[in-house]
Amino acid sequence: MVVQQHRSKGGAVTVAVVAGLIATSSGCSGGGAVAEDQQGGDPLVIVRGAADALVAAGSSKARTSMVMATGGTRVTIRGEGAYDFRKRMGQLKVLLPPDPNGVDKHRPITELLAPGALYMKNRGAGVPADKWVRIDTTTLDDGNLVTGGATDPLAAAELLRGAKEATYMGRADLAGTGVRHYRGVTDIGRAARVAAPHARGALAAAAKGFSKDAVPFDAYLDDEGRLRKVRHRFDFTNAGRTVAVASTTLLYAFGVPVEVRLPAGRDIYAGKIQA
Repeated sequence: MVVQQHRSKGGAVTVAVVAGLIATSSGCSGGGAVAEDQQGGDPLVIVRGAADALVAAGSSKARTSMVMATGGTRVTIRGEGAYDFRKRMGQLKVLLPPDPNGVDKHRPITELLAPGALYMKNRGAGVPADKWVRIDTTTLDDGNLVTGGATDPLAAAELLRGAKEATYMGRADLAGTGVRHYRGVTDIGRAARVAAPHARGALAAAAKGFSKDAVPFDAYLDDEGRLRKVRHRFDFTNAGRTVAVASTTLLYAFGVPVEVRLPAGRDIYAGKIQA
């Protein structure tokens, strides 16, 4: 695993980055042939408002998938949990793939998502089993869009606020729910400027850290405007190699009760994380 050094007023903080596991059409309309009542309105307006619709929905369960590929290596990291969009907090259980030799099976990582912070338990070597690791997401080069092995569901929606191209692709069925499919490109830098205040710091860090601001996406929204599925495709450089990342978030069971308790200060590990 790659270890990145992030510096703050408190000194150097070492963070083991999950990325180290591996050493359209454009326009504002659906093409003219699709009536506005079918596509639900202006595609750009709809996808840019995805985050607001989630906050109005309150909460949901979530499944995540992150596929990283470079050279001939491809790994998949999966997660499952729930998110409270009004409190801007969530919890995921993230499962890392086994080592290439298939011998070392990693324990699931528990992740707590909060504005500006990512808490991780069972994070890696050198961290006591009963301790959490806290990461300031505004210090991460990717703003935690890929570091945690799962894109924060609300951050994934906030990223869509920067959409500069969006096309309505038609209706689809997603696990029995009718959805509208939109495809386009969002801009991380623009998203950082127009996102809700809680998301700006992390997205601003990502805008500086990624070599390209343009992020292609596919978004699927139900008839109430709620984001049901979104896939972002990122490219970044890691150890001199280009890594392609496809991050997918599925949201369902809206309104489910979600309780997230952040760890007390005494339960947070302050030492160095080994690679």
